[in-house]
Amino acid sequence: MQMLLRRALEAGGPIGLRLAEPGEFTQRAFLNDKLDLAQAEAVADLIDASTEQAARSATRSLAGAFSEAVHALVEKIIHLRMLVEATLDFPEEEIDFLQRADALGQLTAIRSALDATLATARQGALLREGMTVVLAGEPNVGKSSLLNALAGAEVAIVTDVPGTTRDRVAQSIQIQGVPLNIIDTAGLRETSDAVEKIGIERSWDAISKADVVLHLSDVSRPATATLDEQIAERLPAGAPIVRVINKIDLSGAQAAVEHQPPGAGCAAIARLSARTGEGVDVLRDLLLQLAGWQGAGEGQFIARERHLSALRGAREHLAIAEEHARQRDRQLDLFAEELRLAQERLDAITGEFTPDDLLGVIFSRFCIGK
Repeated sequence: MQMLLRRALEAGGPIGLRLAEPGEFTQRAFLNDKLDLAQAEAVADLIDASTEQAARSATRSLAGAFSEAVHALVEKIIHLRMLVEATLDFPEEEIDFLQRADALGQLTAIRSALDATLATARQGALLREGMTVVLAGEPNVGKSSLLNALAGAEVAIVTDVPGTTRDRVAQSIQIQGVPLNIIDTAGLRETSDAVEKIGIERSWDAISKADVVLHLSDVSRPATATLDEQIAERLPAGAPIVRVINKIDLSGAQAAVEHQPPGAGCAAIARLSARTGEGVDVLRDLLLQLAGWQGAGEGQFIARERHLSALRGAREHLAIAEEHARQRDRQLDLFAEELRLAQERLDAITGEFTPDDLLGVIFSRFCIGK
């Protein structure tokens, strides 16, 4: 195939035949108004989809589901802007704009619709990006066994010898169509072994980047209090931490999940047996809850962090606009400006207002020619 391709390029040289650049066909469709930017991104998301649900959501975005939701929001903002600008242009007309046009009512409706779109977009971003779950704890508490139980396959070596896992072992799984990257790490302890030290350093690096940390301990033997406390103290505060009490099959305890109040040091305590599988399904459900997954719906579409950032920015501008509208002096000029900025953030999603350098970044990540 490479020989055939090379010969075709040689023969077509005089007429300018060449290989397509990454994303060139999709970019041309965007530049010629056949697709908007959200739909163009959905092409790459469909190619990269790692689960069936992610592929279905990307297909809906490609068909325009996400773009329609954004356009509906923009149209409502434009209508409200038109009323505000008209009031600013004709101040001699003694019309109480806020009451006659029900500006606050319209703004409340727009904010509600935007919140609903943002909630759906978060679900779509989770389908696209997935979630990184890191298993942490002392040596020989069952981290590798739990990885195997979650993956449903023997992907990590399990022995009774502490320190068997010397480096990170990653396995991608899916729960209800949500991709999860499960990372088993080396047992955290003081060691003089040079190789194990490197593995432990890599473990802490993985823990610092985790979306959720599963801190394991062994119910069948007392934990090394000092070491276990040191591990707990070093766990990142920005990610939910689940305290996993493993090997309940040796103690006769029942599988359970106990949600903890804020300030308790962890989001939940899960009791399970990685060896028998008891309680593992409950842990899977807990991981989805921590991720904010609410289940796939018919209107589900794929989304990216760029889209979430734009939606959050628009929500902030609408909140400020409402503050101006509620003030006694009714600063309509500032009200109008915040509406304009909110529209600008939403237009960036579909490409009506997008810097050229952003377009270059987006399409450079496509497959060749797509």
